[in-house]
Amino acid sequence: MNGKSMFLRLNPYLIFNPIYKGLGFLWVSMRHKSSGGMRPKRKIYYRVGELDKVMELQKKPSLILKLINIIQSQKHKFIFLRDLEKEVGFVQKWNFMAVIEKYSSIFYVGSGSSRMPPYVRLSNKAEWIASEEGKVKSAMEPILVKNLRKLLMLSIDCRIPLENIEFIASELGLPCDFKTSLIPAYPEFFSVKEVDGKAHLHLENWDSSLAISAREDRFARARDLSSCVYGKRVRISKDGNFSGPFAFKICFPPGFRPNMSYLEHLERWQKMDFPSPYLNARRFDAADPKARKRVVAVLHEFLSLTMEKRMTSTQLDAFHREFLLPSKLLLCLLKHQGIFYITNKGARSTVFLKEAYEGSTLIDKCPLLLHSGRFLSLCGRRDMSCSSHQVSF
Repeated sequence: MNGKSMFLRLNPYLIFNPIYKGLGFLWVSMRHKSSGGMRPKRKIYYRVGELDKVMELQKKPSLILKLINIIQSQKHKFIFLRDLEKEVGFVQKWNFMAVIEKYSSIFYVGSGSSRMPPYVRLSNKAEWIASEEGKVKSAMEPILVKNLRKLLMLSIDCRIPLENIEFIASELGLPCDFKTSLIPAYPEFFSVKEVDGKAHLHLENWDSSLAISAREDRFARARDLSSCVYGKRVRISKDGNFSGPFAFKICFPPGFRPNMSYLEHLERWQKMDFPSPYLNARRFDAADPKARKRVVAVLHEFLSLTMEKRMTSTQLDAFHREFLLPSKLLLCLLKHQGIFYITNKGARSTVFLKEAYEGSTLIDKCPLLLHSGRFLSLCGRRDMSCSSHQVSF
């Protein structure tokens, strides 16, 4: 295995081969006959080391932020070390103890006394950052409400099971108690109703001003739609990008060298118009190329609504019915490797929206991520520190 590629390990029993000569790596399950019987022919999947690195970089920060949340959730803003096991379990306790010992700039350990056992609280600098949590929540709330409305508008019936939303709540930035704190505060937008024995979050009012995708917004900011010259032929560049109202930002993986046939095919696909991801998917024939391109737009928009523009493959799978996603979702993602990237680093396979990252750094960060970055900056995590960019939701 070299540094630029890896064998796709999402399912060890699926072997993938290209079905299109010169069209990058489009992967299908296939076996070839030989004199020795059925012998699989393996193919490599291009690897993006910088995005794999994101999963490695998040391990310690996730422990730090989880411990901060545990401490902040306590009545007196500290937790006895003996009680840490009750919160995180016996095995994880030792990982957290190592974090406490290493990052004294964030955590302060009280030695305790005969009446009070050892405890951990935030350091003075960390407490000062934590004191601004109220401001951060106020700044995040309109973003969360807007994104939750857009998420419901993406679904075919403008409703999603509450358990599905809970499943991706942390990716959306929703607070743990969003069902009792956020949703009841906006009865003009949301309601909870039971459908087929399950509680669903319903959209109360459709807002056309929200039915603009992140892709369309990016294009509108870069160039006024009315200024496009449709009659003039513009050659597509070697990086696969094309300036047009129906084009996606393409980021080829390192080592990927598309030939002219592939670029011509990509140019036709980039120019092809397609229905908005906010239109009901039931209106379109799934076999129509325009409908297939619309599926890419739905996945693009779905990932754009998350804080870090990434989601596990399991979380994406949970929304098959709500968004009418294709049964072969993995093949769709792999086919469009210039837009999405799947990494197997970490506990679960994760799907990235590639354009949202510059190397290993998320380009635009919401107030909640900026706030978390301030904690992490205390321990010298420059890669996780505050960015000068603000997210545009």
